[in-house]
Amino acid sequence: MLRHNRAAAIGLVILILFVLVAIFADLIAPYPPSAANSIDRLQGPSTAHWFGTDQHGRDVLSRVVVGTRSSIIVGFGATVATLLLGTVIGLLSGYFRVLDWVLMRIIDGLMAIPAILLAIALMAISRPSLFNVIVAIAIADSPRTARLVRSIVMSTRGALHVDAARLAGIGHVKIMLKHLLPGTFGALAVKGTYVFASAIIVEAVLSFLGLGLPPTVPSWGNIIAEGRLYFQIYPHMVLFPAVILSVLVLSINMVGDALRDLLDPRMKWE
Repeated sequence: MLRHNRAAAIGLVILILFVLVAIFADLIAPYPPSAANSIDRLQGPSTAHWFGTDQHGRDVLSRVVVGTRSSIIVGFGATVATLLLGTVIGLLSGYFRVLDWVLMRIIDGLMAIPAILLAIALMAISRPSLFNVIVAIAIADSPRTARLVRSIVMSTRGALHVDAARLAGIGHVKIMLKHLLPGTFGALAVKGTYVFASAIIVEAVLSFLGLGLPPTVPSWGNIIAEGRLYFQIYPHMVLFPAVILSVLVLSINMVGDALRDLLDPRMKWE
């Protein structure tokens, strides 16, 4: 895949670099992210502060580096939670016709609300925290994953090997896990990359609105929110974290496109 797809290789390398930055953020950051210095406040990019400083004299580069960890954790956690919740609902709905109508009406109701608005509503009734952000994003994104899994299960539950398993007396749970779930892995792998990218954007939006991570936690959304008041005079406070956010999301989408091309037989033929 990487040998024949240069975009995928570039995207994967960038994504790995971001993960390494998130792991070793404390060692990479040139200054403590919360260290204020009134003398150095609102300085532009320089050799001492590559991304400049904010209104409190804090180094923007250090805050962006440490904020990478928050974005990666939220993206990974929300992706895992979304795929697990959506897969369970999709399997149950696609396999048991009695549950299908009830579960799908709930899913339809959730999908009628845009995911970002649902996440904002969920965070508005809870306190800002890393865990609550992951839960809110997972609840908002899982209906689409459930729909995807349900469609795959419904197309394969009548297959000969599934009917043979039923006739052999194999239990429903084992049939779902052994004969139906593996057929969803390819689609879930591609879906996971887009959930990952979407979760990072939603976390930044929530933090920008004051509903995501606490203001004391460096995150790209918090950094952009604090810098918006000074954007016209000191654009570096918003520009650098926004560009870094865009690069990470773009790299994830490039990897997702490559996975789709690899796992979709029609794309292989083209």
